[in-house]
Amino acid sequence: MAFRTLIASALLLAGPAFAAPAPHMPITSFEQLAKPLPLPYDEQADAKAVVAAAKARAKASHKLLLIDLGGNWCLDCRILAGTMDVPALKTWLARRYEIVDVDVGRFDKNLDIPAHYGITERLKGVPSVLIVDPRTDALLNTGRTAALADARSMTPQGLADWLAGWAR
Repeated sequence: MAFRTLIASALLLAGPAFAAPAPHMPITSFEQLAKPLPLPYDEQADAKAVVAAAKARAKASHKLLLIDLGGNWCLDCRILAGTMDVPALKTWLARRYEIVDVDVGRFDKNLDIPAHYGITERLKGVPSVLIVDPRTDALLNTGRTAALADARSMTPQGLADWLAGWAR
């Protein structure tokens, strides 16, 4: 009986039960990403409007909403964006997520977006990724939003696997 409890606990800690397998990444190192790395955040965008539009598209297409909070100054944010632009992952993500990038400056802009999902303290790092169910507007990855803040210490496959862990 203890063995079953151990297995059940391990499965709960592993991630959500609805995880979809990630695609095989054709690159093994971030050095293989296209250069220059993207500058994914529109510093002039109306964050509330772009998030609302992305949420509506996600709801209509039965996808999850992925809100990427970060800044163009952040290497980990740019590595995440570059990895998500790899064609194999980009296509895979597009089938499962509506993705929106939100510039948070130097932790001093658009903080009402994470606050809407209960993150009212200073962000623990960027990129911070919010996985949202657009039907309920509920944050699915509570407590794990800053998991990719040290993206450069991962591998491209590790980033893909983390993103896949929330996908349907």
